[in-house]
This record gives sequence, C-alpha cells and structure tokens, in this order.
Amino acid sequence: MEVYQGKRLVIEKVLTRLPGGGTSERIVVRPGDAVAILPVSGDRCHLIRQYRFAIGEYICEAPAGTMDAGETPEETAHRELIEETGLRAGTLIPKGYIYTTPGYTDEKIHLFEARDLTESDEYEKDDDEVIEVMEAGVDEVCAMVADGRIRDAKTICLVCRCLM
Repeated sequence: MEVYQGKRLVIEKVLTRLPGGGTSERIVVRPGDAVAILPVSGDRCHLIRQYRFAIGEYICEAPAGTMDAGETPEETAHRELIEETGLRAGTLIPKGYIYTTPGYTDEKIHLFEARDLTESDEYEKDDDEVIEVMEAGVDEVCAMVADGRIRDAKTICLVCRCLM
C-alpha cells in the first residue's frame, strides 16, 4: 500500500514473506536509483561541499544525483558531473554499485570514477542546491576518509574503490 508519493520518492507499506516462512509488515522507501562520481585529474580529486538539509550541515562529498526516467547510469553521471562541478568527463569508469540502507530502502547508487576532465560550458547549478566545488590531493582525500572529515557513505565507498 502506497503511503506517500512525491516527485522523486515513494514510500510503501508492504507485507513481506520472510525466509523462515513468517510474514512481516515493513515500510520501504523507494527513491529511485542514483549515481555518484569521483572526478580525478592526475593526483587531484574534485569534490563538493554541500549543505544537506536533513542533517542541517555542510558535508564534503562526491558529486551525485538521481537518475531521470529513461536515463542510463552513465548518462546520469555525465549530466550530474556537469551540473554540480562544471566538469565534463572524457572517460567514465564504472565502479559497481552500492545499496545505501537496505534495511528500509531499495536505493541503489551506481559508482563512477571520472577521468580526462575538461571544463563544460553547460554548467548550471540547480536552484535548490547549495554547493561549493573543492579540490584536494588524492592523499588528502584518503586521509579525510580515514580521520572522519568525509562522513558521506557513497563518497567513502568511491574513495575505497577508486583510490585505495
């Protein structure tokens, strides 16, 4: 049973059969698939510092975004990289995908490493996003993950899959 439907999010109450044969009522959040991109140029990474309303603070993270209907993960990655950083990737390297919080959502984030970066003339930030592009060395980004300055799960996964 649908509990809520928004522009990019559906919340459902479902009765599910458990592996042992019993049943359980659960809430499932269905935000749709997304992408996250780690732009790397030589020994430098391009990250963003973004205000996240749900946690009430700015965090350092990889550019990311939700897939539009009919888009492939690669198309979304190219679009979101330009929208959030103003950079275009000559090469996108797929790095698999992750489930963000499988205890209550089916959200899947496709991970990409972006290389051969150039500036894009199509750069136009979304009106509702508060984003500052930042750059850091590969070693610094790894240190930021290790010491907790980067706390965003998708970014930590990207750093592990691309740089470590």
